[in-house]
Amino acid sequence: MSMEEKGYFTEESSVDVVTSRNVNAKDERLKQVMEVVTRKLHEAVKELEPTQDEWMEAIMFLTRTGHTCTDWRQEFILLSDVLGVSMLVDAINNRKPSGASESTVLGPFHVADAPELPMGANICLDQKGEDMVISGHILDTDGKPIENAVIDVWQANDEGFYDVQQKGIQPDFNLRGIFRTGANGHYWFRAVKPKFYPIPDDGPVGQLLGQLGRHPYRPAHLHYIIKASGFETLTTHIFDPDDPYIHSDAVFGVKESLLAKFELADNPARASELGFADKFWEVRHDFVLARDNALPQHQR
Repeated sequence: MSMEEKGYFTEESSVDVVTSRNVNAKDERLKQVMEVVTRKLHEAVKELEPTQDEWMEAIMFLTRTGHTCTDWRQEFILLSDVLGVSMLVDAINNRKPSGASESTVLGPFHVADAPELPMGANICLDQKGEDMVISGHILDTDGKPIENAVIDVWQANDEGFYDVQQKGIQPDFNLRGIFRTGANGHYWFRAVKPKFYPIPDDGPVGQLLGQLGRHPYRPAHLHYIIKASGFETLTTHIFDPDDPYIHSDAVFGVKESLLAKFELADNPARASELGFADKFWEVRHDFVLARDNALPQHQR
């Protein structure tokens, strides 16, 4: 009887020997997960053939990643982001029927209790930055407007910072707001043109990006969470297609359908109506929500 047949651990039998120990797992999903993870991890080790020192450096990298986590910073999520895993999980969990707006990652700077504002309000509270007006419609996949859709929006300022990153500098709830559509499904609000910004790069994940020759920047965008009764919640962004980092988002969040035209308007009369002093940016973008359980079971 060979060593493999006896159940001894060898280079060739490693996956089978390890996973066979899980036969009495109390949770079938956990058993499945560990079988796949073990198989893929062992395949990677066999292909790479790391030295003992290289393997220890991998362990220390994960150790440093854990030590960097705090109540307000999650370095493992950042690692998931820069490896594209966060976007892959998002894509798998947000398969949409044809015509529905695509989702993207939530990001770490959402605040749950932002104020509900009257339609058209200016979410910029400190008058810093280049004026911008954003408008569009919330529609279903048949093109019909959705009444009473709740639109939660937030963005970075003209320097690439969110209010929660600059306590005492930006007002609380700066560049955040919640709006509710009327019968025509129309929404609009005023803000300022956002700027690209780096993800936190002073920890092990940032060091890894540097060693890989990758930058830490996200292109300029606005965040949205859109909810309506009878529809799937949409978590997404819209992006400035002319941003210098639009084709190299550090967390892979850009999708072609989420590119919105940012147009510079030189219209003094319209600017005056909006309460703007001079030229302003104008963005129009519609969102299409999928109905609950719109996908067949095999496509979910």
